[in-house]
Amino acid sequence: MFAVVTIAGQQFRVQENDELFVHRLEGKAGDSVEFSDVLMTSNGGNITVGGAVKSVVKAEIIDHLKGDKVLIFKKKRRKGYQKLNGHRQALTKIKIQGIA
Repeated sequence: MFAVVTIAGQQFRVQENDELFVHRLEGKAGDSVEFSDVLMTSNGGNITVGGAVKSVVKAEIIDHLKGDKVLIFKKKRRKGYQKLNGHRQALTKIKIQGIA
């Protein structure tokens, strides 16, 4: 069984015991969270889509961490202009407990 669920503005295809990195969520490590914005479920060959989906995805927060550094480099040739910026995205690692 799998489901397509919206978590923190992004869509993920999840199954039980999956571990995902999502944008930072509220809560501490060890807390459980529920996501009710389920777009589609599939149980064997039975697919449910749209408003008929009445499922909830339950997950546990494992850890809060930062992603890899992304460097943004801007340059205008022959003008002496260079700009280097870096960014590390705040992420949360979650483990899917089940789809109810």
